[in-house]
Amino acid sequence: MSSINWQPSSELEILKRRAQLLADVRLFFAERNVMEVQTPVLSQAAPTATYLDSFSTDYAPTGQHYYLQTSPEFAMKRLLAAGSGDIYQIAPVFRNGELGRLHSPEFTMLEWYRPALDYVGLMYEVDALLQQLAGFPAAVKISYQQLYIDTLQCDPLLAETKTLKSLAFKHIPSLPDNWETDHDGWLELLMSEVIEPQLLNYHAPVIVFDFPASQAQLANVYQNPNQQKVAARFEVYAGGLELANGYDECLDPVELKQRFERDNQLRSSQNKTVMPIDERLLAAQEAGLPACTGVAMGLDRLLMLISGKTQLSEVLSFGFEHS
Repeated sequence: MSSINWQPSSELEILKRRAQLLADVRLFFAERNVMEVQTPVLSQAAPTATYLDSFSTDYAPTGQHYYLQTSPEFAMKRLLAAGSGDIYQIAPVFRNGELGRLHSPEFTMLEWYRPALDYVGLMYEVDALLQQLAGFPAAVKISYQQLYIDTLQCDPLLAETKTLKSLAFKHIPSLPDNWETDHDGWLELLMSEVIEPQLLNYHAPVIVFDFPASQAQLANVYQNPNQQKVAARFEVYAGGLELANGYDECLDPVELKQRFERDNQLRSSQNKTVMPIDERLLAAQEAGLPACTGVAMGLDRLLMLISGKTQLSEVLSFGFEHS
């Protein structure tokens, strides 16, 4: 008899919970008249962000290079530009190199775009979804700047790089003495290693909004009430996990192309593969992407929280190493 382990990674009861979660998601958006869409998993272009690595493959008849999506974002924005209105998608996504207790190279993403909602309105909708689907209490909403001030007594929008570096070595004893990174690298290190673990003290989901302008990614940049430039971007945390990332979407194709090109310059300097820019997305934006907000949420992580599991593999039908 074969000794190969062919069994699911997840208990059958968890698979039933997953099915119910998917049904609940669809009901949530049906009640709000948001249309479900499906877009290709393969694309001839790929994200340029340095923190993302894409799987790639070749189409045999032509040798054309394709990439597995790290998110359905670019294709969904092309639908928005074509007049789709409010849309959402439940999609398999792929990120090359991420594997561990909270990461899998293949996972399920819920992504939605709302021309009908502004930046603040989208935060409230994410909060409503978490309350309705997971029974969470109302989220705490706090700016990135205030969170840093409360936790580290440091204003991240004004702090010099040397100050951030000093804080990192003070609060992260395991950091090697020769560790080096750039300004945003220190900000992200302090956020992930020092601040995020303390978000559990809120005993509720936390929505952190208005990130530094240098971390805008695909978000608009605007002035906060203190007349400082910040990214109209938020992240959602619950139960010690990062669950979602949302934007007031940047609509300017010229600005986006410049960001993509800067990313590729960084990739080249880091000896990473330079990625093909999605010219179809830029053309769609030139044609007229409507003002909109969008957010991506990891459904597997949400299912982990709902079911009380501690590893992603426990909520996947078959974990990556047994796929």
